[in-house]
Amino acid sequence: MIKTIEIKLPPEQAENEERIRQAVERQAARESGTLRDFRLVRRSLDARSKFPFFRLRIELYLDEPFKGEPVLLDQFQDVSAKPEVIIIGAGPAGYFAALELIELGLKPILFDRGKDVQARRRDLRAIQQEDLVNPNSNYCFGEGGAGTYSDGKLYTRSHKRGDIYKALRLLVEHGASSDILVDAHPHIGSNKLPQVVANIRQTILQFGGEIHFDSLLTDLIIEQGHIRGVVINEQEERLAKATILATGHSARDIYYLLNRKGIRLEAKPFALGVRIEHPQSLIDSIQYNQAPRAEGLPAASYRLACQVDGRGVFSFCMCPGGLVVPTATAPGEIVVNGMSLSRRDSPFANSGTVVAVEEADLAPFKAHGIFAGLKFQESVERAMFDFGTGGQQAPAQRLTDFVSGKVSADLNATSYIPGLLSADFKALLPTEIFIRLKQGVQVFGRKMKGYLTESANVIGTESRTSSPVRIPRDSSTYMHDGMSGLFPAGEGAGYAGGIISAAMDGQNVAGAVAQFYGLG
Repeated sequence: MIKTIEIKLPPEQAENEERIRQAVERQAARESGTLRDFRLVRRSLDARSKFPFFRLRIELYLDEPFKGEPVLLDQFQDVSAKPEVIIIGAGPAGYFAALELIELGLKPILFDRGKDVQARRRDLRAIQQEDLVNPNSNYCFGEGGAGTYSDGKLYTRSHKRGDIYKALRLLVEHGASSDILVDAHPHIGSNKLPQVVANIRQTILQFGGEIHFDSLLTDLIIEQGHIRGVVINEQEERLAKATILATGHSARDIYYLLNRKGIRLEAKPFALGVRIEHPQSLIDSIQYNQAPRAEGLPAASYRLACQVDGRGVFSFCMCPGGLVVPTATAPGEIVVNGMSLSRRDSPFANSGTVVAVEEADLAPFKAHGIFAGLKFQESVERAMFDFGTGGQQAPAQRLTDFVSGKVSADLNATSYIPGLLSADFKALLPTEIFIRLKQGVQVFGRKMKGYLTESANVIGTESRTSSPVRIPRDSSTYMHDGMSGLFPAGEGAGYAGGIISAAMDGQNVAGAVAQFYGLG
């Protein structure tokens, strides 16, 4: 018999195996049956009281042993001689689509404009230290996609979109900590995720798939309303019955290519704003009512949202114990994002704080049609760059000065390596965005006492929350509703938002491709 129980432990005991065992045995003694084994299935922090504690959901195995779960990779077979499927993009949507295709008996052929995850590091260092942006290899482009070096968080609310547990188990089988299977807000860390990504690459190659880096999609081969193949780097043609397009939310050139080829696109809601960086110790003291935080407590996080004049203002991609990083994908723009390492031990906490963009904001760009949102994004990113000195130094303002409307005489210490320049965001941000951000952070200051402080920096700009463009597809076949054989996937297609949701979308699309091939 299997019975589920819950135990509560203080932070310093929540990862102590002996303490967990003792607590489990005490509860199991009250049950009928002999405890043969137990398994932790969920761990979450409850910080609502003065003394935070962890809730641990445990499965008790009474009068029967825990048999374990089958290894997913054991089900894979060689697909080197199987029908081929082209995948554009080696991010989570592309890589998990490839894994699913292998499991289903199809051969994935992946092309990515960027470099492999190890070689990519040099280009990230060049952005940070030399202000050099490689348009094909940066924080957004390259093996593993945008999440590899600028996120690492695995939490998703997309529970109806696919098998979250399967996606997490595949990550564990490729080297991620098994903690991600039980933590309420799982996180690998941007220092550990690159090796996991490299291991996934080796699995795809081991079972007969192909992966090609420095391989930019430059054209599509279309015959009678059907995608027959792709052109890579303007010279190499590859043909396949189906093409999965998983290029990420910042591949603007791909949207323009699709438009030139007559493939229908749609405008999509998105948001834009800034990234706000606090001392982590301050966030800890606010959330835990203690400083320093107790042993065993993770770096505290927050999630805030409100409505200002009919628009949502919300925190986004909060990185406790994290870093702010430059994520421009072309010279002449300033874009920032956040990341956390596995230990989350940076002295800073940062979060995107953004406002929903509406049609009225896009009016000056109406002549660009479906690309008005992209042009709006670009205009803000270029304004941030033009304010500076020609490098990746980012405009910034103390949070209290942001609200009071004055340029900061000096700025707080920051995790942002290229450095900050004191600026007036009222002059740099679109008026309706600035006004709502200003009012929104005031609301946040009332909701979270201590949040609105001069010790926080506002850094611009957080503009790549998602793509302003969607590549429409049929909800049942996952195929583009006007182009046979084209399967849009992931964030770039407008159907995901984060590592796990993109991974699940890739799996779903791969399943649809298998049906298109007459399998499954």
